Amino acid sequence: MHVICLNLGFMRSIFSYSIKTDNVELSKIAMPVVFNEPLSFLQRISEYMEHTHLIHRACSLSDSIDRMQVVAAFAVSAVASQWERTGKPFNPLLGETYELTREDEGYRLISEQVSHHPPISAFHAQSLKQEFEFHGSIYPKLKFWGKSVEAEPKGTMTLELLKHKEAYTWINPMCCVHNIILGKLWIEQYGTVEIVNHSTGDKCVLNFKPCGMFGKELHKVEGYIQDKSKKKLRVIYGKWTECMYSVDPKVYETHKKSDKKTGGDTKKVKQVSYALLDEMPEVQETVTVIPGSALLWRITPRPAHSAQMYNFTSFAMTLNELEPGMTRLLPPTDCRLRPDIRAMENGDIDTASTEKERLEEKQRAARRERSKDEEEWSTRWFQLGTNPHTGAEDWLYTGGYFDRNYTHCPNIY
Repeated sequence: MHVICLNLGFMRSIFSYSIKTDNVELSKIAMPVVFNEPLSFLQRISEYMEHTHLIHRACSLSDSIDRMQVVAAFAVSAVASQWERTGKPFNPLLGETYELTREDEGYRLISEQVSHHPPISAFHAQSLKQEFEFHGSIYPKLKFWGKSVEAEPKGTMTLELLKHKEAYTWINPMCCVHNIILGKLWIEQYGTVEIVNHSTGDKCVLNFKPCGMFGKELHKVEGYIQDKSKKKLRVIYGKWTECMYSVDPKVYETHKKSDKKTGGDTKKVKQVSYALLDEMPEVQETVTVIPGSALLWRITPRPAHSAQMYNFTSFAMTLNELEPGMTRLLPPTDCRLRPDIRAMENGDIDTASTEKERLEEKQRAARRERSKDEEEWSTRWFQLGTNPHTGAEDWLYTGGYFDRNYTHCPNIY
């Protein structure tokens, strides 16, 4: 993969020129290609699967609380790849798809852009040994707040552990990119994530902490697991950029009281209101491990050259590979075949920009034709239905993708 340098000054001048008002909805604004990283949002979704080993571990455990804490670690790990990823993935075209088969990890995934306005991406991953299914539909609502861009990840994640006949659901935390206009770009995630086991009534409540006034809470995640009678059984803590631990609630409370008596961290924190300056605080100490804790998950280190490659993880770097023989197997709608993304990966920004504009105009022209003929868009692999566990509206996989019959797929590129 070739490398390009993003002209942040150019990016910011466009933002400050074209957007003058806070709380602007960005999903309908065509952005210059220099804002992007060479992946589609459908490929970005597949990065949820980087730590699939956690799902396999949950499947192997006999105790439901043990399974819940590993599922909680998976939910945190699924958003960990966003750390320092300030490039915007390409908006998928209507009908665009992405397939990821990892026989070494024992799963396959299919995703489809099922709606353009509003933009909705649906995905479905399944174990090759019928151990689990992981699926959801995402409507990423982007808003511009003057100095930052906030992404609200509307849509529910559903993980089904088939052997245990359990279903877990949750909604991902908010994500915010700071210093769009001036300063160093940095990312934080915040909000409450509630993971529900619909079979047992167990619940895990995770608090992704906002940065705070002095940066002491940056990246921290804390929460607890409770049973259906609301008795707290485990405390979960760590950082979404590093690792997650589990500990007995009594041990946790004892440690907190002891920590308060001793004054906690003796290091002095620079007394600057980062919340007011919107600057990225210096990274505080790594996670302090409470004696008696069990490690649930640790992030995979990024390759040494990641900073020159859009801060991609090793996993992300493989997502656009087009291996020999793959083209004849894939549908013509797969992201890997998008000419604008491929051009950007190859370092040809002019071609990437031209192709992006061509594809967007082709999509608009197709929409006008459908409108003229009073024709509704028909999704290929997902249909709108009801999530059986939450009762909410959801896009559900209808099957058939891996039969490899793609004659009915649209020509979107």
